[in-house]
Amino acid sequence: MTEKEILKLVGARIKALRKEQGLSQEALGEKGGFHFSYIGQIERGEKNVSLLSLAKVANALEVNVAQIFAYAYEESEQIDVNIQDIVTMLRESSPEKVRIAKNVIREIVRGNE
Repeated sequence: MTEKEILKLVGARIKALRKEQGLSQEALGEKGGFHFSYIGQIERGEKNVSLLSLAKVANALEVNVAQIFAYAYEESEQIDVNIQDIVTMLRESSPEKVRIAKNVIREIVRGNE
């Protein structure tokens, strides 16, 4: 994978996460402390953004930095979003509900084998 391809994938991922949250480039820029044109350059793969800036973008998007690199392909993006939603719900649940959810998921996955 070339450097340009990596920049484009990261940018596309940031754009997808931004749009999922209904944020404009300007709104994301304000939340992260960036000018909206810089956000646009990142999303288009024109800027080689630093790790610290990526961390600020992730924080503004309310995701962890690893999610920015979960840019596999479009077909897996919705799966990634759903998994993150499930993780968020589980983090807010009691240990008993987490155990039950684990058992339910195990049975669903086994049913697909």
